[in-house]
Amino acid sequence: MGVTAGNAIIAALRDDVDRLLAAEPEVRADEWDSVHQMRVATRRLRSVLRSYRKLFEPAPVAAMQEELKWLAGLLGVARDAEVRGDRFAALLATHAPQDEFARLATESRAAQAAGEAEASTAGNGYVPGATEYVRTELVEAEKTRYAIAHAEILAALDGKRYHALRDELSAWRKHPPLDSHRAELPAAEVFERILRKDRKRLRRLVYAEPAVSADERVELLHDIRKGAKRLRYSCEGAVDVLGSAAKDLGSEAKRLQTVLGDHRDAIESREAILARADETHATGVNATIYELLADAEEVAAGEALAKYPAAAAFVSA
Repeated sequence: MGVTAGNAIIAALRDDVDRLLAAEPEVRADEWDSVHQMRVATRRLRSVLRSYRKLFEPAPVAAMQEELKWLAGLLGVARDAEVRGDRFAALLATHAPQDEFARLATESRAAQAAGEAEASTAGNGYVPGATEYVRTELVEAEKTRYAIAHAEILAALDGKRYHALRDELSAWRKHPPLDSHRAELPAAEVFERILRKDRKRLRRLVYAEPAVSADERVELLHDIRKGAKRLRYSCEGAVDVLGSAAKDLGSEAKRLQTVLGDHRDAIESREAILARADETHATGVNATIYELLADAEEVAAGEALAKYPAAAAFVSA
């Protein structure tokens, strides 16, 4: 009869469990990109269990999803801070040249001497020429958030809840709670049906996008990104069964996910920059720096969005 769906999903699940467990010691050591790798492994597992859920018994999978969601949430706080910190640092290096700050600072000091900037100096947001002030408010603040979040991850990894999750995942490497009937079906037949379903779900989202308002579009594009990621992971789990057809479809889904990920990152970064400027009551040169960075992110979001139509074309092919 060939490979059964049960044997095929066990193999796919084992790979994802191994990725997660292998990342744990690296996260404990705070090695570069380790939180990201563990978070991706956790998300892959959740996605595979969601797409291939009918191959499993529902109750234990629902419980596992909750535990993986908890772990992904912990990792996500640290990872988001890490991404923002790196992005802010790159923005400052690229879009905030030091000589421009020096010029702005000189002008600000001249204006202050003339009595024109008295209101600006009253607040704690105005520090003439203070590139490092903005860097502290953006980059260093995210590093602090990351350190706090990483400490919480370490505490969780030493806790009973994570130990129970790790033990159950280890057992699932060989003996996940499969539905005994569906597990005996031909893998190719089952996996093809699942990929068609995930692709159709993504297609509905893409087709709905032109009709929504501007405010709704941002969130719908985020949902499309998540749908592309789900399709990508279900394809990657099916490569051993379906070969190049699943690999090629997964590559297309990854491309769409990446384009919309870049768009989302730029939008969220811009919002964070503007919020930080408001929180610090930025004025004078500091306000100019924040505005430069926010404008750069607006451009980046537009550039990413321009790639979306071509990246999404495969869903209707």
